[in-house]
Amino acid sequence: MSGARPAPGAAPPRSADVGPPPAPPKLPGSLETNRRLSQWLRLLPEGRVVVTPGKVEIGQGILTALAQIAADELDVDYARVSVQAAATDHSPNEGVTSGSRSVQDSGLALRHACAAARAIHLGVVAQRSGVPLEALRVEDGTFLAPDGRAIGSYWAEAGSALLECAAPHDVAPKPAAARRVAGTSAPRLDLPDKVFGVPRFLHDMRLPGMAFARIVRPPSRGARLEGVPEAPASARLVVDGSFLAIVCASEAEAAAAAARLAARARWAERDTLPPAGELPQRFRADAVETAGIAARPGSGVAPARTLRAEFFRPYIAHASIGTCCAVARMSEAGLEVWSHSQSIFALRRDLGLALRLPAERIVVHHREGAGCYGHNGADDVALDAALVARAMPGTPVRVQWSREDELGWAPFAAANLVAVEAKVAEDGTLLSWAQDVYGNGHLSRPGCAETPSLLAASHLAAPFPAPVALNPAPAGGGGADRNAVPLYRTGGLSVRVHRWLEMPLRTSSFRALGAMANVLAIESVMDELAQAAGRDSVEYRLAHLDDPRAHAVIEAALAMAGAPPPGRGEGTGRGLAFARYKGSGAWCAVVAEVEAEEEVRVRRLWIAADAGEVVNPEGAAHQIEGGAVQAVSIALKERVTFDGRAVTSNSWETYPILRFSEVPTVEVRLIPRPEEPPLGTGECATGPTVAAIANAIHDALGVRVRTLPFTAENIALAMG
Repeated sequence: MSGARPAPGAAPPRSADVGPPPAPPKLPGSLETNRRLSQWLRLLPEGRVVVTPGKVEIGQGILTALAQIAADELDVDYARVSVQAAATDHSPNEGVTSGSRSVQDSGLALRHACAAARAIHLGVVAQRSGVPLEALRVEDGTFLAPDGRAIGSYWAEAGSALLECAAPHDVAPKPAAARRVAGTSAPRLDLPDKVFGVPRFLHDMRLPGMAFARIVRPPSRGARLEGVPEAPASARLVVDGSFLAIVCASEAEAAAAAARLAARARWAERDTLPPAGELPQRFRADAVETAGIAARPGSGVAPARTLRAEFFRPYIAHASIGTCCAVARMSEAGLEVWSHSQSIFALRRDLGLALRLPAERIVVHHREGAGCYGHNGADDVALDAALVARAMPGTPVRVQWSREDELGWAPFAAANLVAVEAKVAEDGTLLSWAQDVYGNGHLSRPGCAETPSLLAASHLAAPFPAPVALNPAPAGGGGADRNAVPLYRTGGLSVRVHRWLEMPLRTSSFRALGAMANVLAIESVMDELAQAAGRDSVEYRLAHLDDPRAHAVIEAALAMAGAPPPGRGEGTGRGLAFARYKGSGAWCAVVAEVEAEEEVRVRRLWIAADAGEVVNPEGAAHQIEGGAVQAVSIALKERVTFDGRAVTSNSWETYPILRFSEVPTVEVRLIPRPEEPPLGTGECATGPTVAAIANAIHDALGVRVRTLPFTAENIALAMG
């Protein structure tokens, strides 16, 4: 007999354990915040797939990797896939292309989106044809019945708007074993144009009626424009406060006119920059914001030895070979900008703030420029072009920076001081580790502050205050603290960051952020501790490492290098260094071989890396090699110099970089793990390469050099 029925209108009874349905799992990567499938790909009736990501190509080969992922999941030939450059009016907003996260964020999102597109089309064809879904197969975009009959294709459904829907959660991309394109070294989509000189870069862009402008920068930080001569009859001046531009009919005319104008403009100047040699002391003495990153109590065992060491990295420039460039056009509809920014949506936001223009009236298109791997002047020059375009409505304006602009005014990598205190037992076993990192923050990209971070915004008649650089949150990899927490078993642990609240030189993101200085400090100290304990440096590291993937890359790099040749000459040395980028990214170990005579030369690098699934092995190896070669240049040569008013390292003579004749032989080995999640490779070698060179210098000369770059001057100071 049933129980009493509820009264009409009464709520149905609920058992005590019934609650709201569980939230669905998050969609992978950037798909979680950009769920509509049509944002990610288009299927065209002529048999083409167009992928439309929000990540951008900066030389890292991401467009190729994304095309491979799409071809695999859709079961189409790789040659059918093209990738459209990102723009704010049609692309998913994937934030910044940075942090070696393009495949993790965009690749995994696209993989799921393409798997969903495949499942949707298969479902439609199965329903229409009556062929069971599980009996269908896809060959190069055509749907085949069990008897081989073609019963549909992606291209036949191209106009049916099947992708105008949110990505479903219940779709499983192919397992690693079923992939045929991802995991192979497919040819780069962007290289043929670059190799054969086809106009592709932003610098090549020409629009009808285009005008060419150059910016005349202040002669020093803090200078104020007081007087401007008249422009030549064939040129036009654009002046807004201390922002000064000259516009001509050609690039050559604009460059020449800017040089003449710079010599005749009048400025009020003052000293604003501290003595470069005082930076370490200023970091400690001036106002700082201290943040605790990691803390763990030790065992309380009294140490047998304590090692204290400090490491200093100066400001570093991006030093792109091609200088920054942008094109802008103002019309009644709004502002259109072409930029090689790494964060086009954030750039749109900051342009709107600086110009007091609603963001919805601004469209930013990405075009490839010179690679930078960090926040260089690409965003700044976009505002330069927009300011000139605002003064010349209807005229497209091209602005290209000079070499002096590029080396003197773009954001720099922050100078850092890293202080380490390690306490060990008699046998060298670590009992505690303390690491304090001092210096400016590593983030002043567009979109990170209430005011625009773009250079010219602080030069306008109604100026915006330049924001002080921040550090990204530790959960995102951190900034000054990136890789400051050792992967080694340390016992007690204390890691703190002290962000300097003055910013005499503008700092922002640079390849690997704080990882370079932190890995240099950690790996140098580990070498020194092993030596003090009379232990082999490799054995010492492995004894403090619990991570088997860390062991694997160290052992692989050593196997690649082999034993040093017998009878090596005086001043020749080898060094090892290891890190897992950000503590959550790719594992990388580097063995460096150096010769130290009048100056240090890096002869060879052996690099082993574990980046999980690798979509394009050749592309990933190129990224690791490129990062390592740049790290060699930084380690041996690079340093921003300045006096009381201005940056003085604003030419190749005063800011030298590695020449082709000085590039070492580089061998890269990727440990294949196709079943593991993909990890980025663009930055994983930076810190270990610099640290391996430092350890190799010690092996060659018996001296610990703790100040970058490793020039003869700094080596002599370390010896003294």
